[in-house]
Parts: sequence; structure tokens; C-alpha cells
Amino acid sequence: MKITQRITPCLWFDDQAEVAAAFYTGIFPNSRIVELSRYGEAGFEHHGKPKGSVLTVAFELDGQRFTALNGGPAFTFNEAVSLQVNCDTQDEVDHYWDCLSARGEPRAQQCGWLKDQFGLSWQIVPAVLIELLTDPDYEASQRAMKAMLQMKKLDIAALQRAHAGG
Repeated sequence: MKITQRITPCLWFDDQAEVAAAFYTGIFPNSRIVELSRYGEAGFEHHGKPKGSVLTVAFELDGQRFTALNGGPAFTFNEAVSLQVNCDTQDEVDHYWDCLSARGEPRAQQCGWLKDQFGLSWQIVPAVLIELLTDPDYEASQRAMKAMLQMKKLDIAALQRAHAGG
């Protein structure tokens, strides 16, 4: 088998790998479930999963390969790792924010961060934000930063107004 992507994120779920992969592939364009593997009899004394239940789901989100693993309840997601979604327009920000946060943690996190229904953290980031925050005009970049720190879902127009001094 030829390597097509050297680094593939593996997301550990208790038993929701297939449901999560279907959820994520339904949100992003150019996405699909690639293959499933299933638990067999080997290793039952270690994993305790029923024979035939889903072990891994290989899937792609907008062409990026991921693996979802049903590894049991030993590990859960936390904010130390998140997935960034770079957006060109406010419509994209709204789409990914609304879809990923649906049934997620009731209180959204600050600055474009959210947790989805599986506890995975995402950052929904408009591309223009990087330009605003790295502007050599220190005062303008700081106004954009201050505005961003007040937001949950990022608002491109409001960030641009703050940057401009309005």
C-alpha cells in the first residue's frame, strides 16, 4: 500500500466512531467514509468489544484523511487539541459553526472555538483574521484582537470595523 498522506489524525471515541464520521462527512464538501474495520475475537480480553462491532473508520474531510477509533471510555477529548477550519467568508464561518456546534457543548467557547456533540474542539477561523492580527499597524491589530476576545462565533465585518477603528 502506498502512503498518500504521511500524518493522519486518529480520533479516539468510546463507541461513536461510525456516527461521528458520518456526522463530519455530512458537513464538509469533498468528504467521504473510506473504509471500516471491525473487531474480531482476537484481543477480546483487552478491548472487550463485541465481535463485528466497528473498530476503526477511515474517512476524509475535504480531502484530509482521518481515522476514528472505537477504543472504549479510557480517553476523552480535551481542549489541548483542536481542529481548525479556515474560512474565506462569513457564510462559511456560519455554516461550520452552526453545523459543528449543533448538539455540542451548550456554552460555546471564546474566539471562534467550539466543542461538538462528541466533545471534540474546533476553531472556526476566518482567513482575514490572520491578516488583521498580524497587521504591522499595532493599534489596528490590537483593536481587532480586543474585538475577537469579546466574540464566541467570529464576525468578519465586526473584526474589520474594529481593525479600522470603528
